[in-house]
Amino acid sequence: MVQERDDVVGLDSAILMHPKIWEASGHVEGFTDPLVDCRKCKKRWRADHLFESKNLKPDFRPGAMAKHEVKCPECRGDLTDVRKFNLMFETQMGAVEEEGSTLYLRPETCQGIYVNFLNVQQSMRKKLPFGIAQIGKAFRNEITPGHFTFRTREFEQMEQQYFIHPDDKKKVFKMWKEARRQWYLDLGLGKSKLRFREHEKDELAHYAAEAWDIEYDYPGMGFKELAGVHDRGDWDLSRHEKFSGQDLKYFDQEKNEKFTPHIVETSDGADRATLAFLIDAYEEVETRSGGKDAKHEKEVVLRLHKSLAPIKMAILPLSKKEPLQKLSFEIQSELRKHWMTQYDETGSIGKRYRRQDEIGTPYCVTVDFDSLEDKKVTVRDRDTMEQERVSIEELRDYFENKF
Repeated sequence: MVQERDDVVGLDSAILMHPKIWEASGHVEGFTDPLVDCRKCKKRWRADHLFESKNLKPDFRPGAMAKHEVKCPECRGDLTDVRKFNLMFETQMGAVEEEGSTLYLRPETCQGIYVNFLNVQQSMRKKLPFGIAQIGKAFRNEITPGHFTFRTREFEQMEQQYFIHPDDKKKVFKMWKEARRQWYLDLGLGKSKLRFREHEKDELAHYAAEAWDIEYDYPGMGFKELAGVHDRGDWDLSRHEKFSGQDLKYFDQEKNEKFTPHIVETSDGADRATLAFLIDAYEEVETRSGGKDAKHEKEVVLRLHKSLAPIKMAILPLSKKEPLQKLSFEIQSELRKHWMTQYDETGSIGKRYRRQDEIGTPYCVTVDFDSLEDKKVTVRDRDTMEQERVSIEELRDYFENKF
């Protein structure tokens, strides 16, 4: 979104920011989870999750838990009424805690974009429409983290805020909605496991005029949020302008017009995307690699898209003998300048192929004794299992074409 577009620039904003920023954003006052405690076993639960598990609309009024017969999932005990719990982690600034002032670990990355809006717009000489994007850590004091890495207290967000004239909102919103969905499809997620879900009026965030989730069908969970596209209007810049006293309006010289830009936000969870890609790529197959003695009844193949595979190729000498080791190291030394590689000389060749299949490596480069003579190696494709003899001096061009 940054490298391949002229209208989006990158940013790495601060994790610790002035506490007034979180007052302006509404997090200090309203960033809370509805919690209940079990009167019997004392365990704590998210009230909205308990209602959803019974296919009920959340009701947080006094006496609602008893009225709807919602019990503790652990011991079936009675539950307290709902209490609000702030999700921001607090820390102190200053050498002595008593003399310091309270700071917060950011619960989202977008506020750092808003307070840097003018800096970026002016220094990068950007005209509307344009976007600011970043990837970074966010922190939420989740009471019930779980479902592997789906909900965690420390997570990575990929967010972009696109600043526009309010008249352009409809077409821009549609453009980003399709662009974000297509990103997941282009990287291999199954189309049938992705869907759009529009937020109901009563679940819209206070700043949002329209919001859509891109949901993925997670095993055991059903369709859950993977990413979102939100019409945030001019709420964010207006609030930061009010609390900071800084004029954050944009002046359009061509139209001789000054206004507060509206924002279309795209927000993706890097951890949730990673989990979805891993789940989608995971496959158990019947025996397919190695000699008869090395075969297993079931083998795992991680069919990650080549762009996502952490290791692009593995270099495997057929033997630990010094001439093959030396040539293998030379080949790896050249390839690792351009791609992430791995070297493995332990175990049968079938076992080593399986190790690479399990971590999603697209290609294995086998160096054998013939390689010493003909200066060629055997390249094995993870998905097709086809093997091709390739000249060592042509390996870089060969993989450039493959990637």
